[in-house]
Amino acid sequence: MKVSRNMNKRNFAGVLLVLSGAASYGFVSPVFKSAEQDGWEGYALTFMQVLSGAILLWLLLLFKSRFRPTFRMSAKVWLQVIVVGACGLALTTLLYNRTLSRLDASLSIVLLFQYAWITILLESLRAKRWPKRHEWLAVLLIFAGTILSVGLLERGLGDVNPEGVMYGLLSAAAYSLFFFLSGFLPENLESFAKSAVMGTVSLVLILAVQGTGSFAGDGAVPLPVWGLLLGILGTALPTVCFNAGIPKIGSGLSALLGSFELPVAVLAAAVMLGEPLSVWQGAGVALILAGIMAAQGRRREPQGRRTGSEE
Repeated sequence: MKVSRNMNKRNFAGVLLVLSGAASYGFVSPVFKSAEQDGWEGYALTFMQVLSGAILLWLLLLFKSRFRPTFRMSAKVWLQVIVVGACGLALTTLLYNRTLSRLDASLSIVLLFQYAWITILLESLRAKRWPKRHEWLAVLLIFAGTILSVGLLERGLGDVNPEGVMYGLLSAAAYSLFFFLSGFLPENLESFAKSAVMGTVSLVLILAVQGTGSFAGDGAVPLPVWGLLLGILGTALPTVCFNAGIPKIGSGLSALLGSFELPVAVLAAAVMLGEPLSVWQGAGVALILAGIMAAQGRRREPQGRRTGSEE
């Protein structure tokens, strides 16, 4: 009986941690838009976000390792981590923030969540097979949900920035690459060390691609404060929550709970930015979540199974 109670407490704590990490990600979109509305340039915000994120990850690694971090990785694994950091984290951040500069936060997050069906296609290509029946169902639900979420039936796409849509879909492709390529990494990698290296790679690549951006601005909130807030919400807090929560409940359930980011982002955009949220859009979000559940349904692991920590 005592063992059962301990397991229930463990699972409950894991669920809360993963939900907290997903919710933290969900606030990144409206916070970034708020910072732009405060008068700061998107490029500068992106740079400050990845800079503060990398610093926070290294501080977390040093604290966890008692200032004696170890990197037991071969040259091949180092290269794999660098590629995942560049293709996944850096490109996703860069492209998604450019999406946010051109579209509403709620539409941007809906486009990012197209990663779900793109990942299904990538996995099918790797396995050299057609998607399974439940995966086709997931793709159809996500497509239907996207049509409703972007307001296509209500107002069409006449007032939507096509460049923003392009960046949004590219950010979804980059995000799916992150999940796809992460599957090739060894499971025994120290998660905080891996995250710190990826964060550093992301910082270097974004500096090379866009530079620091312009620090000129007259916002009510200083640029470093916005950058630190974005670094906490988009990097440090989710990393801590996921690393602590995923081993408690398993990666399958964690993947489902991670989709909590979508409704949080849409609701936060409505509350913080005053973006419209209709019944049709709410139904679209629900369909996208149902699609993600359908995609994960056959792969879900038993609760309480220990897995390697993920970012």
